[in-house]
Amino acid sequence: MKLTTKGRYAVTAMLDLALHNGDQPVSLAEISERQDISLSYLEQLFAKLRKAGLVVSMRGPGGGYQLNGAPEAIVIADIISAVDESVDATRCGGMGDCQDNKRCLTHDLWMDLSNQIRVFLSEITLADMTARMEVQETAARQKDKRIDFRSHSHSH
Repeated sequence: MKLTTKGRYAVTAMLDLALHNGDQPVSLAEISERQDISLSYLEQLFAKLRKAGLVVSMRGPGGGYQLNGAPEAIVIADIISAVDESVDATRCGGMGDCQDNKRCLTHDLWMDLSNQIRVFLSEITLADMTARMEVQETAARQKDKRIDFRSHSHSH
């Protein structure tokens, strides 16, 4: 299954943004700290997410990013496509040329799987994800970790 780090990180960062999407923009530094994704990598991802119209950037002090639209309107499949990823279970990239430039025996099976995954990810919104109990618990733990880190660093 080929869903690369780029696609996974983009979804993780967008979910973090959705969880912290309020009146104030969220800085990439905050997402980086909570999700352990390097700042430079996030900058590359968010350039693509902005170009795709999924986020808007706010410049200046207190600047950062906000979702461009309601979390109910942003589906996971769109986030993955925005960073130039495709969810493809075939070896041939859907071309049908993996065995002597012809279709292999299991081509249609892997094409069907790819389509099922695409449909699945097109039906799940950021709002669906933020509503999940395990997502909320993880977000709370990440927030606590950050507070602990800051309080310990000042006391030493």
